[in-house]
Order: sequence, then structure tokens, then C-alpha cells
Amino acid sequence: MSKITVLGAGAWGTSFGQVLADAGNDVTMWAIEPDIVEDIRDRRRNEARLPVVEQLPANMTATGDRAEAVADAQIIIVAIAAQFARVALTEFKGLIPADAIVVSLMKGIERGTNKRMDEVVRETLDLPADRFAAVSGPNLSKEIAQRHPAATVVACESLDNARKVAEACTTDYFKAFVTTDVIGLEMCGSLKNVIALAVGMARGAGYGENTAAMIETRGLAELTALGQAAGADPKTFAGLAGVGDLIATCGSPLSRNYTFGANLGKGMSVQEATEASNGVAEGVPTTDAVVALGKELGVPTPLAYAMSRVLDEGISCSQMLTLLFGRDITEE
Repeated sequence: MSKITVLGAGAWGTSFGQVLADAGNDVTMWAIEPDIVEDIRDRRRNEARLPVVEQLPANMTATGDRAEAVADAQIIIVAIAAQFARVALTEFKGLIPADAIVVSLMKGIERGTNKRMDEVVRETLDLPADRFAAVSGPNLSKEIAQRHPAATVVACESLDNARKVAEACTTDYFKAFVTTDVIGLEMCGSLKNVIALAVGMARGAGYGENTAAMIETRGLAELTALGQAAGADPKTFAGLAGVGDLIATCGSPLSRNYTFGANLGKGMSVQEATEASNGVAEGVPTTDAVVALGKELGVPTPLAYAMSRVLDEGISCSQMLTLLFGRDITEE
């Protein structure tokens, strides 16, 4: 049994907190919103972010005090919107216990710096690589909150620490695998959101299975090439964190990125889709960052570029697909 803190009480953070509690750990949720803190602490609910769960485990509590939240924590889970991670984590620098493992659930590339979340977290908290871990896989929060069988991957430079985190979140319905490929795991989790936007847009525009399959497979090839150029193991992209997460995110209305894209495909503007979206679609700010990262690494990113034109200029789904196809004959 470990003492574990989750920073951020959104749907995924709360769902993962429940997994940790089900695994027998003492879990403290930290949230900036006083009403969410009170709801979790006093009523064992998170009505605002995870209404599907009628009662959270008794070994879960909450606080809005940063120092209290992380005091004596052995594992600290970060479940904050990726684009706000650096600002939010700055407030925790100096409060993190010296031997705690910090684990990111975040999926995104930081806009402006093109940095992965492992880079953002480690820089902000001045954290050594062996005390950072990332968790990613086909993990739709609502299904995990309902305790549907699922699996994930824990990545850390230290395989021993990856195993510690995996043991802390393994239950009879949730299985964690381990790897040392932090870069690959991070790239999979971030870039698949851009692909989900495109698949959702195609679905919303009325296109079928062939179009979705084309976008997913070409997107996976783009994602893998970027990952390899960044130093990732290509095998990671064929596993749970890659293909697995891609299948879940691109095939379910529970995915915010898929739903956001579907609304665009139905004719909504970016602003209208944003207002209709219940939560952050991380693929939106990540898209331009992926294009910039591709330029930096010398890797073509036709899918990300096409989606950036959708988001920045409002081009149609058919125009997006034309950009994705291109005119040149190339090898598969």
C-alpha cells in the first residue's frame, strides 16, 4: 500500500484515482476548485467531472492545499491539462518529497516549446529521469470509471520504478505493463489525438470505414516516423500505447478529440465545437505543435498539417483529405 496524490480532479484524474484506491492505496486528490474538493472529500462524489461514479472508494479524499496534498506522498500523479502543466506545476516545486515518483497522465506537446510532457514535468520540478514515469494506453476515462477491463503502459527510465507504479495501479480489472521507452509512450499519447480529430471530422462529414482506416493508418505511419526521429523505439507504436490507444480514441464518442472532430465535420466552427465540447480536446493545441516538431525533426507531417489548416483556416473535410492524399505517388 502506498500514499498517492493525484494532481487534478478531472474525469481521467478521478478515474485513475479510483483505480489506485481499488488497488489498496491511500489516495488524495488535489483540485483548485473548492466545490470539487468538498464533493470528493465530504460526499465521495465528483459530480462536476465524473458523474457516472455514484460513490468513490472510502480510501479517497481531497484537498485544495498544495503542501498538504503532496506531503509524504510516495507517488504523485499529474492529471492536469497539458498546456497548463508548466504553470500549474511551478506552484509545487519545492513541495515534492525527495524520493517521490512523479507520474504523468497528460497527453500533449507543449505549444511554443514543442516539448513532450516528460520534458515539461522534469524541467519544471527539476526532477531526475529515474523519478519520472508516464502512463498511457487505450484508457477512456468513463469506461475505466465503470471498471470495465482495460490495460495501460507505464514508462520510466528506471524499470524498477516503472514496476512500482504498475503495481500501484493494477487491479482485477486494470492491468499495467512496463517499458523504459518514455519518449515513445509520450509521442503515442500526444500525436494520436491529432489523428482522432481527423477521423472524427471524417465521420462527422459522413465518410465511412475506408476513409477512417486510411486516416488512422497513415496517421500511425506519421506518428511512428516522428517518434523514431525523436529517439523512440518503433515497437512501442505497435503496442497498447500506440495502436491500442489509437483504436480507442478514434473509434469512440467517449473520446473528446473524436467528438470535437465530428462536430467540425458536421459543419461547426472551431469556436462552436469548443463550446459544445465537454472538456479539453488536447489534440487542438497539439496539432500546430506537431507540425512545428515535424519541421524541427525533418519529418513530413501531412495529416497534422491538414488538421492545422482546418483549425486555423476553417477548410472543409474534403479539402483536409485532399491535403492528406497529396498528388505525388509515394511508397507505402
